[in-house]
Amino acid sequence: MLASAVMVIDAGPAWWIPGAHLQTAWARIARSRRLVTFDREVLTTPDDDDLVLDHVAGPAASPRVLILHGLEGSAYSLHTQGLALLVARAGWRGTVINFRSCARDARDIEQRLRNRRPRLYHSGETADLDFVVRTLVAREPATTLYALGFSLGGAVLLKWLGEAGGASPVRAAATISAPYDLGAAARFLERPVGRIYTAHFASRLKSKTLDLLARFPRETAHVDADRVRRARTFREFDECVTAPLHGFSGADDYYTRASSLPFLARIAVPTLCLSSEDDPLIPGETAHWAREAASPEVTFEITSWGGHTGFVSGSWPWRPSYWAEDRAIDWLRRHAAQSG
Repeated sequence: MLASAVMVIDAGPAWWIPGAHLQTAWARIARSRRLVTFDREVLTTPDDDDLVLDHVAGPAASPRVLILHGLEGSAYSLHTQGLALLVARAGWRGTVINFRSCARDARDIEQRLRNRRPRLYHSGETADLDFVVRTLVAREPATTLYALGFSLGGAVLLKWLGEAGGASPVRAAATISAPYDLGAAARFLERPVGRIYTAHFASRLKSKTLDLLARFPRETAHVDADRVRRARTFREFDECVTAPLHGFSGADDYYTRASSLPFLARIAVPTLCLSSEDDPLIPGETAHWAREAASPEVTFEITSWGGHTGFVSGSWPWRPSYWAEDRAIDWLRRHAAQSG
């Protein structure tokens, strides 16, 4: 198999926000959660749950771009908002897929909406994405579909693209800071500095899980609430929550079956994967593993800087630019132009 393309890019971080951790945190410091206005739609899934879509309006004949958010994110996440704004500025339509249990109340974005089924979501869950794609294609068969995913959403997108192969209705895609190997990422976050990030996500995930156990005691009787409360690492959480809730035998089984890495070789549409070697949540070498495993349709651009989904550049703090987000949209523009 021919190796996929790789480019090591050094566009350069902003001088005023050095280091991977500040790059990662910048969105929380400076970006708005109200950059775009959404039209909300709630789909009923095949298993009778709610799947919330937030649409960005645009010209009727324009392409539609699916946007997949990161862990514990939503349509109102800071990077989701940034990508949705770029999609609108391109003159396209956008659709954000809020993973189950992640959608926020449009009137109060601090308020999470509850789902009706005893389940959550995870990095390898592609059935909902496939359902949304099939729904949109059935509605508008002539519409060109593109897709963008960052962090966990990028992992979901890559896995789905590999599963779909040449039958993918999505014509081009891009991901930012996707974890290609879930086991490697979980181990990486067990470092002392990684535990700071883990604690941020764990408190939200555990609270959500305990609420689920309280609402569905019969269906979740096999999940040990005490183990959930004691979980301090992603491996511990995946062992006692993700695996039993979603049909895996344990954390290792989940990491093996849900990681996008084994699916990259089957991707058949032009896909750009943007990663940084200083990502504090994902080991930098995994981007190079992914590049070796991927099909020739996948292009990797790997920076030495950027943190996790940060990639903040620009001359001054009041005029920042987000290199990876701009690059992802440029990638889709290029393929839109090539397809006429």
